[in-house]
Amino acid sequence: MDAEAQKRVAAARAVEFVRPGMRLGLGTGSTARHFVELLGERVRAGLDVVAVPTSQATKSDAERCGISLTTLDETPELDLTVDGADEIAPDLSLIKGGGGALLREKIVAAASARMIVIADQSKMVARLGRFPLPIEVAPFGLLATQRAIERAFAAIRAPGPLKLRLGRDGHAFVTDGGHWIIDAALGQIDDPTAVAHALAGIPGVMEHGLFIGLAEMALVAGPDGVKIVERP
Repeated sequence: MDAEAQKRVAAARAVEFVRPGMRLGLGTGSTARHFVELLGERVRAGLDVVAVPTSQATKSDAERCGISLTTLDETPELDLTVDGADEIAPDLSLIKGGGGALLREKIVAAASARMIVIADQSKMVARLGRFPLPIEVAPFGLLATQRAIERAFAAIRAPGPLKLRLGRDGHAFVTDGGHWIIDAALGQIDDPTAVAHALAGIPGVMEHGLFIGLAEMALVAGPDGVKIVERP
């Protein structure tokens, strides 16, 4: 199987964890899109669920697939979130945000009793950091925020070049929340918790793509099928 086929196999396995009446969080990205499409097939066959999408793109996909939607204001506690990841460490720490929805993805995951990550085997890594870490920031005071991030990384000896993410139009990529994203090419993150704490204290940083202690299980598809990885 190629990577896209592996993603769909992982998504199909995740659908098996969905039960009637569940309140679901729907992730964003190419792997999560497979889950939404397969969930839609179950819904059209009579499955009764309601879901909170983590992006406008996922909302559009879910509406097209006939999935009933709600919001966290209407449904503040969810049973299960299914989402993809850009990197998955052995302890199920994640890097997310390649699709630009990290803030809403983290809010939804934190509101869920359980989070399952679905991915092809290329997303499993021994240590996070090869994929640039997305940092969602306020546009106001961008340079000051960027310099504060650089100082914070230097203090914990995790330096790496920062780059403002651009959209297809060549201007700053804008998230659904109206923020911008800085991608930090750290190369290797020896202490994800320290990085997360350093970023959390910086004014202007809205959220970061380190998901620590949120994923309970990963369904990782490879040529031999789906491997279940559970958080230690």
